[in-house]
Amino acid sequence: MYINNGASPRDARAQDDDAVRLDALVVGAGPAGIGTALALAAVDGLTFGVLERGRVGQSFRDWPAAQTFLTPSFTGNGFGASDLNAIHPETSPAFSLGVDYPTGPQYANYLRGVVKHFRVPVMEHAAVEAVRALDDGFELDTERGPVRTRSLVWAGGEFGDPRAPRLPGAGFAVHSSAPEAWGERGGAVVVIGGYESGVDIACHHIARGATVTIIDPDEPWDRRPGSDPSFRLAPRSRMRLRAAFETGRLHPVPERVVAVKADGDGFTVRLADGRMVRGDSAPIAATGFGPGLGPVAHLFEEREDGWPLLDEDDGSTLAPGLFLSGPSIRHGGLRFCFVYKFRQRFAHIARRIGERAGKDTSALEAWRAAGMLTDDLSCCGVECEC
Repeated sequence: MYINNGASPRDARAQDDDAVRLDALVVGAGPAGIGTALALAAVDGLTFGVLERGRVGQSFRDWPAAQTFLTPSFTGNGFGASDLNAIHPETSPAFSLGVDYPTGPQYANYLRGVVKHFRVPVMEHAAVEAVRALDDGFELDTERGPVRTRSLVWAGGEFGDPRAPRLPGAGFAVHSSAPEAWGERGGAVVVIGGYESGVDIACHHIARGATVTIIDPDEPWDRRPGSDPSFRLAPRSRMRLRAAFETGRLHPVPERVVAVKADGDGFTVRLADGRMVRGDSAPIAATGFGPGLGPVAHLFEEREDGWPLLDEDDGSTLAPGLFLSGPSIRHGGLRFCFVYKFRQRFAHIARRIGERAGKDTSALEAWRAAGMLTDDLSCCGVECEC
């Protein structure tokens, strides 16, 4: 399952047991995992591989059928403008798929095409069950047997870690990532949470004739637009929101939900101000996701906001050689929630891993030239002037 990149095959196998030994191992074959692996492939003489619990792009294959990307894909490669959803400078989902807002399965097909074209060494159906930090790296227990690696990149994503609301009766709610949340729901629908996922699913049901009450104390639908969709609704969401308001069937409520209960053949949501909102079906919890750390959670410290605490290289502060790649990256107030953001760190992580292994990392400067390498975080988060 590993790629050799010029090293002796004997370097990739332990001398004292049957565990495979690598310079670097990536867990997760989504955009963060495959993108990081592509950057690792540019490091001369590095042995590495990718483990995936299911198939390449599995989380995207698990998306509800009606869900699409928030960020648009467009082919501008020939003019030095990379597709926002691309994970390699020489690829474009828009070109590969012929769509501007891919569905989950479509994007998974793009990832599989990238893996095939660049011969990324991925072992599918190899879920990681446990991870232990060693003096000289990490040992992983997987469905396919043990693996040892000097450096480890966790790119498990967030989709497998849905966050339920913390309130009485939360078990009655259906998370927005579940297929049943997107099924036909006539009559009155209640959505808890009003940011991107809440607006997305609210507009989905309004387009199918439902009346939707969307509840969020932060009133994201009424916030001044900003240039960073990690903190404000993106332009596409605002366009859809305006169309939904024009139907007269979208009712925003700027309040906090304190309880959910079954009510005859429907459900009632109680608000902090004492009001009750009734829905004809289980309320939808558009309450986001956790960091998805799974078996490496014990190897990361937590920030005050609950997200993983990282050093300046996206590494764990507890386990040297363990890196995080993907939408869970946080640095100060910066969020790397979108592909076009977190892909900026693939080559940076690969360079640090290559340096730890004593390899030549100079080829990674090609990623910087292509606009896919950011190692100075002070340049991030700048608002547009107009």
